[in-house]
Amino acid sequence: MKIKSSHASASTLLCILAATLVTGCEKKNASGVAAPGLEETKAIAEESFIYGLPIVMNYAVMNEYAVDKSNPQFKAPFNQIKNEARVFTYQDTAIVTPNSYTPYSFVWLDLRAEPMVLSVPAVDKKRYYSVMLCDGNVYNFGYIGSRATASEPGNYLVVGPDWKGETPPGIKKAFSSTTPFALVGYRTQLFNPADMPNVVKVQAGYKVEPLSAFLKQPEPQAAPTIDFLPATTAGIKANFFEYLDAALRYVPPGPESSDIRAKLARIGVGPGKTMEFKDLSEAHKGAVLLGMKDGDNKIDKYLTDGVKDINGWKIGSFMGDRAFYNGNWLMRAAAAKGGIYGNDAVEATYPLTRVDGKGETLDGSKHNYTLTFPHGQLPPVNAFWSVTMYDGKSQFLIKNPINRYLINSPMMPQMKKNPDGSLTLYIQKDSPGKAKESNWLPAPNDTIYLVMRLYWPKETPPSVLPAGEGTWQPPPVVVAS
Repeated sequence: MKIKSSHASASTLLCILAATLVTGCEKKNASGVAAPGLEETKAIAEESFIYGLPIVMNYAVMNEYAVDKSNPQFKAPFNQIKNEARVFTYQDTAIVTPNSYTPYSFVWLDLRAEPMVLSVPAVDKKRYYSVMLCDGNVYNFGYIGSRATASEPGNYLVVGPDWKGETPPGIKKAFSSTTPFALVGYRTQLFNPADMPNVVKVQAGYKVEPLSAFLKQPEPQAAPTIDFLPATTAGIKANFFEYLDAALRYVPPGPESSDIRAKLARIGVGPGKTMEFKDLSEAHKGAVLLGMKDGDNKIDKYLTDGVKDINGWKIGSFMGDRAFYNGNWLMRAAAAKGGIYGNDAVEATYPLTRVDGKGETLDGSKHNYTLTFPHGQLPPVNAFWSVTMYDGKSQFLIKNPINRYLINSPMMPQMKKNPDGSLTLYIQKDSPGKAKESNWLPAPNDTIYLVMRLYWPKETPPSVLPAGEGTWQPPPVVVAS
C-alpha cells in the first residue's frame, strides 16, 4: 500500500479524522481484530517513522546497490566488492550528502550462510583510509583503518546475529552485525587527480571472502534466495510503510526495539502483525500520513535544535553503534537524514550549516559568501579536513563549471592565503575572478547546504571533540561585502 501526500491535503485528512472520531468508526481485519483508534494510529505512525526512517533508507540503498542490476546505482551482488576508481559527482544520487574526495569501495554482506572475512593491505601512513561496518539497523558496529587498526595488513571477521562459532587463527578481530545483511564502506584518501592510480593499487588489496574459503574448507549450504521487495531511494516517502514492512524481515528485534516493533505490528507492519496495513480504513491511512509528517518535523527540529550551534554551524555526535544510540531513535533518524552512513565522531566530525553567522538562510541566488579561517586556526585533524557544497533541497552534489564540489586540506598548496596568513573561501555561484578562483567553492543558484568534515579529529586542544564542546570552533559563513 502506497501512502502519497497527494492523496489528500492535510486539512482534508484532519476533517476525515474528526468526523470518524465522532462516529466512532473502527476497522477490523478478516479475523475480527480491530485496528487501533485514529489518535493511537497517528501516534504509532509518528513514532514508527522516526524509528523506521534509517532502516528504510538503508533498505532502499541496498536494493539499488546490491539487488537491482538494472538500477544505474547498482554496484555489485552480495559479498562482492566494488571499487570506485573515481570520486562521487552530482550524478550520484543513491546516498544523500556523499563525499567527493575519498574514492569509495562497497560490499554488501550476506551473513546468513557463514561469516565473511575482510582483508586489508598495508597502507602508507600518510594516506588515510577507513573501513566502516554498518548493519541494517544503521548501527556503525566496527572500524578498520588508519585510526582504528593502524596501517598494517590484516584479516578481520564479520559475523551475523546467529553465528555461534569461534574466531579462528589468522583473524585480528571479529565484528558482530545485528542483522544478516550489512554494508561495508571503504574510504581511501585521494590527494589529487594524478593520485588516482595509487588509490587503485590500495583498493586492489581490499579482499572479501567467505570464512570457509579463508580456512580452505568446504563451503556450507547456501542461504535461500530472497525475492526482495523492489525499493528505490526516490520512493521512500511514497512507499514508506511498504518498504519498512519488507525491511523488518531482515532486522531482528532487540530489547530496545521490542516496544516500537509491537506497535508497528498493530498497524500491519513487520513480523507478528495482527492487521494488514492495506486493510486499514481511509481515515486510518490519513492518520498514518499525518503521523509521518509530525515524525518528519521532529527529525528536522532535532537537526536544528538537538545539537550545538556554533557560529551558525550545527555540531554534534550523531552516529555510533548499538550502545551509542541505546534506543534513541530520534537521534538515529536525524543522523540518517543529515547524511546516512556518516562516521562516528572520533572517526570524522561533521559541522554542517544551512545559514550564515547571523542565522539567515544561505542562498546562492541572493548572495555571495566567504568563509575565513584565521591564521593558525585551520580545522585540527590527524588526517585531513574538507568543506563540501550541496544543493540545499536535495543534499546532492551540484553541477558546476569547474567540476569542483569541495575544498580540502590537500588543496592548500594551490590555494592563496591572505597577507595576515588567514585563508578565505569564496562561496558563490559565479567565479570570483581568476585571481581568486583557486579558493572558489561553486554554489547553486538556490539554497545551500554546507558540510565540513574533519577526518580523524585531534583529541587534544585545540580540538573539535567532544563534538560541539571542543576548544576549536568553525568560523561563520558571512555575506560578502
